[in-house]
Amino acid sequence: MNVESIMTRGVKTVAPDTGLREVVSLMCLYRLSGIPVVEGDRLVGIIAEKDILNSLLPNLEDLMHGMAAIDFDSRMDEYSNIIGGKVSDLMTTGVKSVSPDMHILKAASFMAGNHFRRIPVAEGDRLLGILSLGDVHKAIFHANLSVADE
Repeated sequence: MNVESIMTRGVKTVAPDTGLREVVSLMCLYRLSGIPVVEGDRLVGIIAEKDILNSLLPNLEDLMHGMAAIDFDSRMDEYSNIIGGKVSDLMTTGVKSVSPDMHILKAASFMAGNHFRRIPVAEGDRLLGILSLGDVHKAIFHANLSVADE
């Protein structure tokens, strides 16, 4: 079974110049942990919740001075400044993707090895869809249900 047969098509995407406030709204409204960033249909990056939240987290220097000295409330106050920016400020570039003809277990292995729960599906740099570990699990479950019924 290949990725193309189980991937999600019609994926929500954003452009590099999209405001982060809009992206955060999409993430919260649709319960998305990450959104592919495209220019036309060309995949140029991904913006994830962790990209946004990492902006609030202590850096190595802060940690070296001790967690007790970190004012987490003031860090939370920085959130409105952070989401006042653009996707291009925080997005991850050089995004890894899987091809539509890849076997689903090979794709799942690649995802697990990179600690991804979902990954773009692309041909070259053209975005075709997205694949989640849940998609893979569901497909395997359904395939095994039909075998068990025989």
